[in-house]
Amino acid sequence: MSEIEIHHEHGHDIDAYGRRIGVLVGVIGILLAGVTIASHREHTAAVIHKTEANDQWSFYQAKKIRAQVLDVGIGLAASLGKPADTKDAVAKMTADRDHQAQDTESIQEEAKAKEAESLRAEQRALRFDLGEGLLELGLVLTSLYFLSKKKSFPIFGLTAAGLGLVAAILGAIY
Repeated sequence: MSEIEIHHEHGHDIDAYGRRIGVLVGVIGILLAGVTIASHREHTAAVIHKTEANDQWSFYQAKKIRAQVLDVGIGLAASLGKPADTKDAVAKMTADRDHQAQDTESIQEEAKAKEAESLRAEQRALRFDLGEGLLELGLVLTSLYFLSKKKSFPIFGLTAAGLGLVAAILGAIY
């Protein structure tokens, strides 16, 4: 049985620095996953806000068209009919037109607010995208240590990942 020997060593030295770099790569990967999710969610929010703004603008246009159609009706009723016969119809159309015009102001304000929300979400998404790109760069640069055993790669990688984290934090704050 002495012929069977179990070798526990594979000729590799224990690289304590490499282990720390491996943990660092894992942490950067976790941060990257979180920033990627935040970026995708913010892009979705921007699309939703833009759609809501477009819906409000469509509603605004419909109200404006209704008010203009009522104006035409008032003009036709006044010019074609006898004032005594059209008085009630003109009064009703005038009240409806004024109501439509009044509604358009609040709808327009809401549409502008939704557009502002969309713009804000797009700006946040841009910051998350920048953070995501820098974190990816940091992950790759840090991982190059395992191929080259040069300690400069983790330094560059950590710098890029740090900048990416700052960009992502700015995206979350604003």
